[in-house]
Amino acid sequence: MKTIVIYTSQTGFTKRYAKWIAKAAGADCLELSAAKKKDLASYEAIIFGGWACAGSIHKISWFKKNINKWADKKLIAFCVGGSPASNPEIKTALEKNFTESERKKVRAFYCPGGFRYEKMPVLSRLMMKMFIKTLKSKKHKTKEEKIMIKMISSSYDISDKKYIEPILQCLKK
Repeated sequence: MKTIVIYTSQTGFTKRYAKWIAKAAGADCLELSAAKKKDLASYEAIIFGGWACAGSIHKISWFKKNINKWADKKLIAFCVGGSPASNPEIKTALEKNFTESERKKVRAFYCPGGFRYEKMPVLSRLMMKMFIKTLKSKKHKTKEEKIMIKMISSSYDISDKKYIEPILQCLKK
């Protein structure tokens, strides 16, 4: 099946997953800006990857506006974020990115990545620092909030190739 993996990445985690998926699937792999200029008609499967930002998949609107045009293709989206794969909020966040009718056409997956503060734009770093400060100042923190503060206070990497397996299985079906 002729496949393309298209991605947008801020700090490199989504790019890493896109490359892993493309290599394992024998697919082409392009950054979103290059993919926008390419005719995708010859592809049988299109996989889009974006990074998580406040529950949304970055640049998913580009992918979504093409869903109906790609009705004859297998469509997969993946999101890379800083939460562990076990976070129960992930399923809800993924679903929130697609309407009910879009979910019938697109399979969505989550891959844990991490944080690379040194590669984040200044505004993103500033927003994260403000978020951490707000969490830390909260009087009665939940267990999850305490864990989150510890995780996002510095750079970390929890990415793993094992998280592409469900995507590859979906592609084969």
